This record gives sequence, C-alpha cells and structure tokens, in this order.
Amino acid sequence: MTRSARLATAGLALGSALALAACSAGSTANPSGSAASGATGAAAAGSDAVGIGLVLEPVSLDFTKKDGAAIPQALLGNVYQNLVTLDESGTIVPQLAKSWTVSPDRKTYTFSLVDNATFSNGAKFTAADAVFSINQVKTSWTVGVKKAMDVVASAEAVSPTELKVTLTRPSNSWLYAMTTRVGAMFSTTGVADLATKPIGTGPYTMGTWKRGDSITLNRNDSYWGTKAHFATATLKYFKDATALNNALLTGTIDIIGTVQAPDSLAQFTSNPKYQVIEGTTNGEVVLSFNNSRAPLTDKRVRQAIRQSIDHKTLLDTCWSGKGTLIGSMVPPTDPWYEDLTSVMPYDLAKAKALVNEAGAAGKTLRLRLPAAPYATSCGQVVKSMVEQSGLKVTIDQLEFPQWLTSVFGQADYDMSIVAHVEPRDISRLFGDPTYYTRYDNLAVQDLFVAADEGDQATQVADMKKAARLVAEDAAADWLFLMPNLVVADKDITGLPKNAIGEYLDLGKLSRS
Repeated sequence: MTRSARLATAGLALGSALALAACSAGSTANPSGSAASGATGAAAAGSDAVGIGLVLEPVSLDFTKKDGAAIPQALLGNVYQNLVTLDESGTIVPQLAKSWTVSPDRKTYTFSLVDNATFSNGAKFTAADAVFSINQVKTSWTVGVKKAMDVVASAEAVSPTELKVTLTRPSNSWLYAMTTRVGAMFSTTGVADLATKPIGTGPYTMGTWKRGDSITLNRNDSYWGTKAHFATATLKYFKDATALNNALLTGTIDIIGTVQAPDSLAQFTSNPKYQVIEGTTNGEVVLSFNNSRAPLTDKRVRQAIRQSIDHKTLLDTCWSGKGTLIGSMVPPTDPWYEDLTSVMPYDLAKAKALVNEAGAAGKTLRLRLPAAPYATSCGQVVKSMVEQSGLKVTIDQLEFPQWLTSVFGQADYDMSIVAHVEPRDISRLFGDPTYYTRYDNLAVQDLFVAADEGDQATQVADMKKAARLVAEDAAADWLFLMPNLVVADKDITGLPKNAIGEYLDLGKLSRS
C-alpha cells in the first residue's frame, strides 16, 4: 500500500462517533449563562414535558457541514436514526435495519430494513434513502468524519427493504462508524435546509431553536416505533456550572445532562428529591499537542510535559476525583484497552532533565482553551505543573466557534484541552497527519490500517500496539476519562448509566 493510500485509509479506523471533530467542540455556550431564574422551562410545563440542562450549544443543526459533538448529541437518535446503533454496552444493534449479513470476504453487507418507518415530512423510508444518505456522505459532506465512508465502493437498493453495500476492502470500523452521525439516514426530499430544519425518522421532530438558550424537540406522533413519553423535550444550554445546578434546584429543568462541577454533587446526593447517576463515557480529556510546532516537534519536550503532570492530583484538584486515569486514547470499554498510565509516569526530576536536554528551558507554550468548565479548571492546573519542568505556559480562552476555527481548523496553538467524546477515535487523532494534532508517524498509520483490515484478533493486537506507540511517543497527554455524571428529578426514568455513543437518547426517558 502506498503512503498516500495509507493516509487516506488511516482515518477509517475511527470507529466511532464522529469523531469530530468530535471533541466536545463545534458548539457554542449560552452567552448569558442565565436561565435559572425560575420554573419557566420544560419542567414547569408538567409531566408531559422534560427539560435537560447541557453546556455546549450547536452552532448549526447541519452536521454534514459543521463539526462538533453538540449537534449529534441533540439530533442523532432523536430526530435522525441510523441503520444500526450502539446499546449501552457498546454493542452494535439494529435500528432502521432489522438485521444484516456479511459476505465471507467481509466486503459486502446486506441489510434488511424495517418497512414501516416514515420521515417527518411524510415520505416513507426505503433502501433508496439509505443509498442516497451513504452517497451524500461521499459527495456532499464537508467535515472530516466523511472519510469513514471512503471505503464504500457502492450502495444499491436491491428492493425497497433490502440494501447492499460493497466495500473496497474489509473494514472493521465501517459498520461501527455507521452508528455515528456518518450513518444518519436522510430523506431524498428532506435535505434542503439541514442547518435549521432537520428531517428524520426518529421519535422526535425539530421544534424551536432559541439561539443562545435552548432547542425544543416535539414528540413525533407518527413515529414507527415506540412513541416517546414526553410531548416536548427541551435542551437548555448554560455556560456557568452554578447556573446549571440552580436550574435543577429551581425546577427550570428536570435533568442535568452533564455535571460541570463535580464538587457540587453533595447538594443533590443528600436531597431525596434527586437521583445521581455515575457511570463512564468514552470522552477522553486530552491535553493535545501541536506535533508540528517547535519545541513540541521534539519528543523529549512532549515527554517532559507528560511527566511533569501528576494526573491523580490534577483529577482531584480540577474534577473532584471523578473520572478515570487511562494513559492513552483508549477507554476501558474498547476491546483493545490497556492501562498505559505507567508508560509516562509523573517524574518531575525526569521532566526537568528532558527539558534541559532538549534546550527548551524557558521556552513559552501557548495553551489555548475552549470555553468549557473542565478545560478552564484543568488548564490552570496543567499550567502550574508544566511550568515546574522549566517551560513557560500562557493561557488564552476561546469561545467554541473561535476554538474550532483557530485551534481545530488552523492548528494555531501549542497545547489545548478538549474532551474528545467520539467513540474509538484514536486513529482520527493520531492516524491522520492533517488533523489538528498534526501527528505523523508512519508506523502508527500502518498499524491502524492493518487493524481495520484484519480479523478480530489482528484488530485487537494492532490497536494495542498503536495505542502504546502513541503513548510512548507522547503524541498528546490524556488527563482523564470523563465520568458520566447525571443528576435528575427522582421520578425520571430511562437515564443511561454509561454514555458511550454520540447522542442523548430522549426517546427512552419517562416519568414514573
């Protein structure tokens, strides 16, 4: 395989979520941070409405053109559906496809589709829509995650309920990628205005979007599956963690979708009105390095940064000890997980020696942070710890649209902190030299390709090798794995313990 072919296919092992751009990026926060002044939101509307408090608001509703985790979080699984999806354990399960078979050469997938699904514009969902959706990714999408569909040679509607997809080569990651935004099914007649009027087959339809405040989804009473319990579901966005907490305490919302101040949990755990759910995610909080910019082009400097950070103390300090130390871009829910925290352990003396050896003492690194509570809180701790190695660190904070343009889009940064929430996205971050990390290691790229094409045993073995190489090369630092911390009214049911997909499944929520 040529080097250009390797680079083109390396991103396919992304296996997940949309990798974002996926980081908790591509969103914007509520500029006022208010909306907690009284019971005027969904919760006040009674048992037929539910309000969920979140932090990152989408900049658009069109994830075919805009990156970011906030868009699929709101729409995927709720408005849009896929052929296949993930259950809470990370297993691929049917959605619009009832079942599927794979040819012996692992290149042809034949899907049997449900025959009673309709889009919210009234059009019936058929295999022709699936063909259209797959081809749209290849021809019309502009975001980086579209690479996951490059491996598709053809998609054919054998009948209205039978779809055949042929790949150019075996790919372990393709079906997994189909559980993410890449696999969303669109109507051939419903893509005229995706930025404001998404049309899908899901249990909810798009209602109203009050920019800077909230998105309200309406129950789809023509939904082909089990109807949603709530007539409306309002996603309310808060910039400030205190305002988010107060919104639940005052009844403005019913659920805090992602706790942004773990040290505030006591006020809820001690109150019988609320339930607290603590599970895991696949959201790695990454201290990303621009591997193409000096002095971070020097492996010794990157290793020094990693070894200057006492990760246990950092987690305790900036996230109240909530989360998991992992040492790599692989969470424990992935089959190729290994605990690599010992690869680059905290050793300040070693860090200082490496900085001096590289001639980098006194060099200044620019840490550019998105406006998210975890980044702001942990950024100060990172700055303090890294500066003890002899490096200097300056911090500037950016709103998410600016972070997307400057850091993610233009790689105008030295270091950053962002939670990458897409599943199995290690190959996206470290297998594509054009990604914002600018990491270019041919051996790692080859391992990603071999893992994607090989059998299950080969995939697991090669992904472990790749993860270890990336960790040893200090291509980034992994501060911790985000916990799934949810607080809700006691009578809310259907909340997941683990959040390892890209979306918040509103259709399962109910009130007892």
